[in-house]
Amino acid sequence: MKCLIVFGLIVALFGAFVGYGYVVFTDLTKPLPKPEFKDDTYWGPGDVKDFVPDNKIYEFKLQVPQSEIDDLRKELNRTLRLTEPLDGIAFEYGFNTYALQQFVDYWRDNYLTKWDERQELFNSFKQYKTEIQGLNIHYIHEKVSEEAKEKKHVYPLLLLHGWPGSVREFFDFIPMLTKHSNITDYAFEVVAPSLVGYGWSDAATRPGFNAAEMATVMRNLMLRLGHKKFFIQGGDWGSIIGSNLATLYPENVIGYHSNMCVLHSPLAILKGIYGSFFPEKYLPSRFFVDHHFPVWDKWLDLLQESGYFHIQATKPDTIGAALTSSPVGLASYILEKFQTCTNPGLQQDFGAIVTVFGLEAVLDNLMVYYLTNSATTAARFYLENVSKAYRDLQLDRVQSLVPMGCARFRFDLASVTDWQLRDKFPNLTHSMYFQQGSHFAALEMPAMLFNDFTAFVGKIGLHGEKRK
Repeated sequence: MKCLIVFGLIVALFGAFVGYGYVVFTDLTKPLPKPEFKDDTYWGPGDVKDFVPDNKIYEFKLQVPQSEIDDLRKELNRTLRLTEPLDGIAFEYGFNTYALQQFVDYWRDNYLTKWDERQELFNSFKQYKTEIQGLNIHYIHEKVSEEAKEKKHVYPLLLLHGWPGSVREFFDFIPMLTKHSNITDYAFEVVAPSLVGYGWSDAATRPGFNAAEMATVMRNLMLRLGHKKFFIQGGDWGSIIGSNLATLYPENVIGYHSNMCVLHSPLAILKGIYGSFFPEKYLPSRFFVDHHFPVWDKWLDLLQESGYFHIQATKPDTIGAALTSSPVGLASYILEKFQTCTNPGLQQDFGAIVTVFGLEAVLDNLMVYYLTNSATTAARFYLENVSKAYRDLQLDRVQSLVPMGCARFRFDLASVTDWQLRDKFPNLTHSMYFQQGSHFAALEMPAMLFNDFTAFVGKIGLHGEKRK
């Protein structure tokens, strides 16, 4: 009799444990409703009571004083007190100081001597500034030609960069999108902003400016320009901001295309672990297994390469002070990310950056951070996105019915599978795998990104919305 009682208690406890586990699992994995979100928060300097809105749009042209270029040259001409790499080490310990010396020499003796030419390239794109929620936002705004309007289906496109990138990533990509001569049926009126705190856009003056707030500012910028509905394309932070925008303001988004398809909901994580044991069951081809699995190896890779993330998500002002006070330090920090984002076969190669991205393009991007003194304000964005206020939104668990397209480049951060992605975007319209390419797709292979983005647009079937 006692044995039966004990057995009954064990069964009851086991049942209670299973039942509780099921309740917890269901609670953690069910979709959440869209949260209420304020779309007009003031982020500018001073008190909002003293704020006078300015809805005007002002032309922007890059005009760097020669004295500033001369000062930079003097900084780069100082004797560098660099520590030699260990014997037999290339870039395993960070950016190689022999390579850094060569970059600094080229930056000072070659690149800066033709700064007028580089500045002219920046100014070849139509650029503007306008005030949104108390912040002056810088953006490229390239419209299509009259000929393209006659021949193509034309849509507005919000193009979003990340860190340590800038609008410079898009200089080869934008002309493909706007020209009537591209081989697709589409052309795009491109708006490519500098993110808040990046480049020539103002930084928020108080804590709390996370990806949801960034998405709100970007959406309000598009509304300011008269675009009530538009496409979004983004990678890195641009992908996360685009996802947030499509979640909070689906009524404004025609379609969202990402080249960094990540999802960190509890259900996505559990599916990723489960999928590691049966990868081919959830992928269109066994050739794509390495894009996702084994998930343990992907997590280890992320851990090894995310030291910068931890610093910027905890003490951004500390690293920011070091970067803003030393152009060589800034170069080492940013160049190391571009070196890592080539591909595994080139990461230890001294010519990797030149081969994959081109030296001038990477130095152009570096100059954006130097000239705008934005290393600190850009780094702060990481802290804001690990804050409790942002985590509590749980936007990865809020479904968006916006059509979504995903491009996975072979050597980018591990993306999620379609099986995981559909929990967030049930209307996953387009999914593509590439066996080459890395994190900075718009800079490295703009033609491939263009072809994938326009393929996604073609699948949505909105020809009836042709804009005149």
